[in-house]
Amino acid sequence: MKIFRIVVTSVAIVTSQTVICGVAMFPAVLLWRTGVSSAPSDSLLQVVVASALLVPAYIVFALCLMPVSAVITRFIGARTSPDTELRIADVSWPLMKWVQYMSAAHIVRLVSGALFRGSPLWTAYLRMNGARIGGHVFINTLSIADHNLLELGDDVVVGADVHISGHTVEGGMVKTGRVRVGSNVTIGLGSAIDIDVDIGDGCQIGAFTLVPKHARLEPNAVYVGIPARKLSDHMPGTSGPRAASR
Repeated sequence: MKIFRIVVTSVAIVTSQTVICGVAMFPAVLLWRTGVSSAPSDSLLQVVVASALLVPAYIVFALCLMPVSAVITRFIGARTSPDTELRIADVSWPLMKWVQYMSAAHIVRLVSGALFRGSPLWTAYLRMNGARIGGHVFINTLSIADHNLLELGDDVVVGADVHISGHTVEGGMVKTGRVRVGSNVTIGLGSAIDIDVDIGDGCQIGAFTLVPKHARLEPNAVYVGIPARKLSDHMPGTSGPRAASR
């Protein structure tokens, strides 16, 4: 049964990604062929047009891939199971669904992420792929996984190379947990947010900070360090921290 589940999952990944990439690539190929056919055949101009359209066609493909992948992944039910522990050696169906979900997101991250991260388009893709995200959110990182377990409030800023994940692997187990980030939160570059974390509204998390699993961060406070520790209070509506009362 384990081998059967692995084979079925492998076939499902190849099949779904073939369909996803084929559908997303259709507008790009159409654009490229239309441009090339408009130039005189067997001419230098045709070669120039074909070369010039390569980058625009790739951008169109990367743009289309995000919604197509999100829709088809949702349709096939590939998601990360919340608040669970999956033994890798069991090769269970929930684990295989998680593998499908991660594979689809990884391909989008490779193809589209480098072009669109930090833009509203990247935030929109994360929403379509399961994340609950408020308004005016800026996400400048590709290291976000298990989108359906993530919740971000309004006016959140996620810096470059921040790692946010709804899963961790420990002792041969994949453990999952939801991650909630409140409104008006800033997460500094290079920080890592572990599973089952709740970050209160108005928190400021310094660069290269580790928020360990099951952590509960108080609202309107500044956190730094590995693991994260409260440095000071932060007054909402101000640009700097206020010294914590002793």
